[in-house]
Amino acid sequence: MTKKYLALGDSFTEGVGDEDLLRPNQVRGWADRVAEVLCAQEDWEYANLAIRGKKIRQVINEQLDRGLSMAPDLVSIYAGGNDILRPKADLDALMRGYEGMVRRFTEAGSTVLLFTGFDTVDSALFSKTRPRTAIYNEKIREIADTHGALIADYWRWREFSDLRYWAVDRLHMSAAGHALMASKVLNVLGENNVTTANFASQIPAPQLPALAVNSRGEQLKEDLGWAKAHLGPWIKRRLTGTSSGDTLSAKYPDYVHLSV
Repeated sequence: MTKKYLALGDSFTEGVGDEDLLRPNQVRGWADRVAEVLCAQEDWEYANLAIRGKKIRQVINEQLDRGLSMAPDLVSIYAGGNDILRPKADLDALMRGYEGMVRRFTEAGSTVLLFTGFDTVDSALFSKTRPRTAIYNEKIREIADTHGALIADYWRWREFSDLRYWAVDRLHMSAAGHALMASKVLNVLGENNVTTANFASQIPAPQLPALAVNSRGEQLKEDLGWAKAHLGPWIKRRLTGTSSGDTLSAKYPDYVHLSV
């Protein structure tokens, strides 16, 4: 009997940072990588409605009803990173909506996989968001406890503090980061009997480049280049109320049997 895996969320789940010009939206990502293993090892189909830039309310309004109609056996949900970056966002209110989304899937019989947010303690740019991420994570744990959801505990996976797992935009994981995340997710699924075996070993360990050792001048030049290429456009989108995902559609709006 075919099982169905559905991925919901924002750029994290769409796969931004893991470039693949031959795929929809030109990205691959951890969810695709997980689906590739599931489809190869067991009888699974996969859909992905995640679109970069989406906030919690947008995921609820734009992806929830469609997702419920697709009756997934497994649904992964991650949203909130774009809300955490906005200090005025009411996380308590947003997480009540998040819980409602999880509740509706569990009541429909789906196994739900949730994610904690990444610990930004070592990030000069995003460390100020750490208290809000900690609040978000506690809400996620409460929701998981209440509704029997699984947790992929990104906060506690310290390997991701290595900058080589991050893309040049410093906001999204690199291809190596997405590969590591896929292995971690498969491990969670295997340990909780969502799959018949633990398929984490099916994802090859990422080959990391040597750590760069930059002089102060080289680092300043790199930081200025990053600000021009990534920070400036992000600020402009914030000021104009636009999103990098405004012109994009879901990568896999219907179930497919995904292969590498």
